[in-house]
Formats: sequence, C-alpha cells, structure tokens
Amino acid sequence: MQLYIGNKNYSSWSMRAWLLMTQAGLPFEEVPLRLSSEAGSPFKRTLAQITPAGRVPVLVDDGFAIWDTLAIAEYLAEKFPDRRLWPADTRARARARSLCAEMHGGFQALRNHCGMNIEADLADVGARLLRDEPGVASDLARIVEMWQQALGGSGGPFLFGEFSIADAYFAPVGSRITTYALPVPADIGAYITRIFALPATRAWCEAARQEHDFIVEDEPYRARPPG
Repeated sequence: MQLYIGNKNYSSWSMRAWLLMTQAGLPFEEVPLRLSSEAGSPFKRTLAQITPAGRVPVLVDDGFAIWDTLAIAEYLAEKFPDRRLWPADTRARARARSLCAEMHGGFQALRNHCGMNIEADLADVGARLLRDEPGVASDLARIVEMWQQALGGSGGPFLFGEFSIADAYFAPVGSRITTYALPVPADIGAYITRIFALPATRAWCEAARQEHDFIVEDEPYRARPPG
C-alpha cells in the first residue's frame, strides 16, 4: 500500500490516515507531496493521475485508489479486522462513527480559523479568536463535550478504550488546541497528552518540525521568515 500525504506540519487530513496506519502497525509506503493549490504544480499533477478529488490523503492498494479519510479508515478496518480499528462493541462502534462523521462535516469555524500548524506557537492568535469568533468557542465547547462523554463512557485511556479510528481522527484537533493554547479542562488536556505521547504521533510531530517549509497559503497569521 502507498499513502500519499501532504506536509506534516499543515496537513491535518493526512495526519489522520498516517497516524491510524502507523499506530496500528500496518505496512505502507509513505509518498509525501508538497502542498500546493496552483494548477500544474507537482502536487496537482501527481494527484491528477491517482484521484479525481485532487486532495490528500490517498491510499493506493495494489493500484486501487481510495480517497477521503473516512473511506480510507473504513477500507482499512475491513481489510485488517484483526487490528480492531473500530471499537468491538456495536454501540460504541456506532458512536465512534458518529463522532468521526461530525468532525468530518462540521467544526468549520475551528478548522477555518485554527489551521493545523504543529511547529508554530500561536497562543496570542488563539486568545483573539476566542474573543472575536464565537464559532471557535462554540466548536471548542462541543469538542470538549463529546470527548468527555466518550472518555467517561469507556473509562479511557482513549476515546473508546483502546486507540481507534476516532482517536486518529481527532489527533489534529489536539494539535490545534495546543498550537493556539485553547483552554480545555484538565481531563481533556490529559487526553491530548496521551495522544501525543504515542510513538506514531511523536514521529509525525518530530517530522513536521523538521520540514522547515513555509507555505504562505497555510500561514494566515505569520510572515515568511527572512532567509
């Protein structure tokens, strides 16, 4: 299998699929692409040969392409049932899918205003956004609520007990909370710490910090550094 991903510092959707596969110990070849929205860029040219969606991540298994992170997660769960990527309990599995779907289609304010940027420290921006953008505060409150309910129901250490697709799906949200220093209760902060202590998450973040690739369209709050 090959997994096409974007810059680790910025590409939250890529992180979800990569983290899931790496933490689950699934064998794959990583194919990194530098993010770009420009027509004719290497990013666009490469993806045009693989997927009509033209976005990352894309999983290619024996020449068959699967795009969209939820589709990738479901494909892997079916292909590797022994890895138990979804919770075993029927109701827990349905709730985990519900949370992932809510993330997939919602939280636009948080996603639009708090883009993933692992190596940045944007605490001052986070404070301003919470003050000026009611949608960011609303999205954050809902995330705290859903995480607390899931952790309370499962007993932890992850959302549905053992690490699952749901945790991979929300890891980039934990990154945003950290980058923008968004205030969360102690139990939620502890959950984020556990996610980012995982070997796979540590590896992703270390690689993100080593990229040193400033992409202007993904940097609404910072100017390009000199040099």
